[in-house]
Amino acid sequence: MKNGTTAIKICGLTSVENTLEVVQSGVSVIGLVFYTESPRNVDLDVARNIVKNLPPFVSTVGLFVNPTADEVFKTLESVDLSLLQFHGEEEPSFCAKFKKPYLKATSVSNETDLIEYSKVYEEASGLLLDTLSEKVYGGTGETFDWNLVPIELDVPIVLAGGLKPDNVAAAIDCVRPWAVDVSSGVEGAQKGVKDLTLVREFIDEVKNADARKFTKL
Repeated sequence: MKNGTTAIKICGLTSVENTLEVVQSGVSVIGLVFYTESPRNVDLDVARNIVKNLPPFVSTVGLFVNPTADEVFKTLESVDLSLLQFHGEEEPSFCAKFKKPYLKATSVSNETDLIEYSKVYEEASGLLLDTLSEKVYGGTGETFDWNLVPIELDVPIVLAGGLKPDNVAAAIDCVRPWAVDVSSGVEGAQKGVKDLTLVREFIDEVKNADARKFTKL
């Protein structure tokens, strides 16, 4: 948990045009989904074209769910990713195999021991906390109980799970994450296409929450 500026990651981008619009709105971390069962999955050609057209200082995160090592290596050969995000049951040894910084995602419930989980994945750059679902790996559009995140969790937290413009400030007030991660919460009817009005509203609410943090320091 931290008191500084909260980073924003917009995940599930699927086109060059929409990605550039999102970045021009003030977002410096974008996520690309390499999971064929996701409606926001991008093939390697599209992903490579998105990354190739990004301006300087924009980080790219590749999301995987229980991939094979060959699948990850093949993706990295085609797409210049800054960071990997593992959203399945990947073991620490697997996540570290690719010599890239990585986030390990986990769903949060009353049974989740986040402190122990952070020790198991101690080489991760941070933990991404998402909503528990029996059906899908993330992307539920639903929040979890933010009070389940222990104050003593001493690891960078990326908070996900049902965030949108009307709740992200409250989420930051409660959890004080390093970053927030949003996908469906800034979309209209079409999955994978971000609504720029919602993106700007989301950014404004994050800034409002950060301003309150600095006021309390």
